[in-house]
Amino acid sequence: MNNHMRALRAERGWSQQHLADLLEVSRQSVNAIETGRYDPSLPLAFKIADVFGQPIEVIFVNPKDADQ
Repeated sequence: MNNHMRALRAERGWSQQHLADLLEVSRQSVNAIETGRYDPSLPLAFKIADVFGQPIEVIFVNPKDADQ
């Protein structure tokens, strides 16, 4: 699933490790989500949205819209 996590993280000057600490996941998990190799669980997706202070649909791209 495509997402805007890398850009949002970069805007805040956060490292992958810092974001991982905030989300209570591994840095490898953050990397896998950012690169689209891993889709987060729904609870983790909501936690990501909370950490960035954004609605979930701002962070994650609807696969239906990505094909257009």
